[in-house]
Order: sequence, then C-alpha cells, then structure tokens
Amino acid sequence: MNDNSPATASDEAHSGPIKTPKQMLLAVTYSFVVPIFAIIGLVYYVTLGNKPAATEANSEQAVAARIQKIGSIEIRDVNRPLRSGEEVFNAQCTACHTAGLVGAPKLGDAAAWAPRNLTGYDALLNSALKGKNAMAAQGGGEFQDLEIGRAVVYMANSAGGKFEEPQAAAAPAEAASAPAEAASAAK
Repeated sequence: MNDNSPATASDEAHSGPIKTPKQMLLAVTYSFVVPIFAIIGLVYYVTLGNKPAATEANSEQAVAARIQKIGSIEIRDVNRPLRSGEEVFNAQCTACHTAGLVGAPKLGDAAAWAPRNLTGYDALLNSALKGKNAMAAQGGGEFQDLEIGRAVVYMANSAGGKFEEPQAAAAPAEAASAPAEAASAAK
C-alpha cells in the first residue's frame, strides 16, 4: 500500500507549527502579552524622554509669522516728490557700490563701469530693476522705477557715462494735448 492515502494527505495539509495544547497556550499568551509590553514600553519612551523647552520655531512670533496672510498692502504717497539719483544711491545702492562688494562696480571706477556703460541705459536699468548676479532686484521696493533709473544714471555718469537723467512723464492730460497742439501748429 501507498503512504499517500487520502487520510494521511488530509492530516498533513491541515497540520501547523502548533502540535500540542501546551504550544497553543504559549502562542495565545505571547500573542497578547508581547504587544501589551511593547505598548507600555512605547508609552514610557514617549512620556519620560527629555523634552527641550519651547524652541524658537514654536515661539509666539514664529507662529504668528507662519500664519500671517500671504499678501499685504503698503500705502505710499504717490504725490511725494521724486528723489534724485544721488539720494537713491545713498539710501539703496551705497552699501555695495561704495565698497565694491561681491563684484559690484565702485562708484566712480571708470574701468569697471566702461563695459557696462557701453550696453546702454536700458540694459543698465533692466539689470537694476530685475537684478543681476549677486545684486537683488531693486524694482518694486521703496523707490519707483524712475528713481532707480536716476540712481543708475548717477552711478554710470560718475564713471564717465553720458546718460541723461530720466524725467517724470507728463501728466496724462498734458501728454494728450501735446500732439493736438503740434498738429494745430503745423497747419
């Protein structure tokens, strides 16, 4: 006869690692006791650990800075007189362009400004407004673009440039009447 009878095959298919009642009791006990001890150990680990005091990241100012609104409104006097190039230079540009920090051409250094002056006023103004290399963008800050342009002309002309200082645009009513007056004068 063959040992692979249906009765022995059925017993082998249903057999597992637990063969005696004692093994069953130990398996059930460990399956409940071990997780409970693991949970107790984790609770002790979490509650008894040395916790640092309130950090700077959780300070009241840091939390307020993180939850502030994204946009902000700054009210400026649009009718204030425009500042000259020298005033803007002294307020905004002098920190880098007086000492020549991080490759900034020094005020009055003709050798450093000569290749820049050859690019023209528009290229210099664009670099100032949008930023270039280590220089941050100056547009949209405390000064109007026209004032930044005046500072660019002041710095370039101090090193031998021949740029004219930009002037404020005429008022819209004046700008509209100028072509009409020119047309009537031509008749």
